[in-house]
Amino acid sequence: MRILDRSNTSLIDLRRLGFPEDLYEKICQMTSKPHGIFLVTGPTGSGKSTTLYSALKRINIPDRKIITIEDPIEYQMEGINQIHVNPQIGLTFAAGLRHIVRQDPDIIMVGEIRDLETADIAIRSALTGHLVFSTLHTNDAPSAVTRLVDMGVEDYLLSSSLIGILAQRLVRVNCTECKRPEKVPVAMLREAGFDVSESDETIELTKGQGCQHCDYTGYESRIGIFELLDVDNVMRRLLVTTADSTVLKAEAIRMGMRTLKEDGWSKVLARLTPPDEVVRLSQDL
Repeated sequence: MRILDRSNTSLIDLRRLGFPEDLYEKICQMTSKPHGIFLVTGPTGSGKSTTLYSALKRINIPDRKIITIEDPIEYQMEGINQIHVNPQIGLTFAAGLRHIVRQDPDIIMVGEIRDLETADIAIRSALTGHLVFSTLHTNDAPSAVTRLVDMGVEDYLLSSSLIGILAQRLVRVNCTECKRPEKVPVAMLREAGFDVSESDETIELTKGQGCQHCDYTGYESRIGIFELLDVDNVMRRLLVTTADSTVLKAEAIRMGMRTLKEDGWSKVLARLTPPDEVVRLSQDL
């Protein structure tokens, strides 16, 4: 069951999703470009739609024509034309996207790229002067390229159209009422894949203990951990020669990309979440 609070659109604010300042600035730059495609990836329930709505809200001004096609429409947004897919009458993502392009929008949001036809129309729309937002189900940002190539998208089209790929997860935030310091063995953290620079045997972190305020869970809300692949000229040249996600990830890290686990560790050090939360959501990476 998916429960949505459609009445409180004030929650949809890009600054409040947990982006570090440098990442927030990059996201703002990418989502303000006149054309190209920006992708958000992650499993179901990782907050992809909320991130896209937040980006749309920031650039939603009267002189921009924004059209979305979604399944379902999660939030009604003023000033945006939103279409709900209905496969029973032939209104799929691909069919809807074909009609949207004929209406000459400035910005298009496609709820999800599920097949080659949708991917092809979305990417060609990005190449013909539209700014396109969409989501994919992949584990990390570089894997989105491999997924699209596996669908049948030509690598040179991806190279020409992609602006950036954001991977994300949602970690639970420590309860402010009952969080307490907790000594954690450094060896255990390193074994889990965290880059711990401490020379001591233990490091003091924070964990919610459980209280009436948080219904004895130890957590009170959620915050995002992120990985942003910036598709610059170096990455574009690499995209044309390979779609191997391992190669793309290695190059992106060399160029300064912060991985999901690294961003999660920064939130652990900020006492926002315990390390086991980050491990739970990034152990397959």
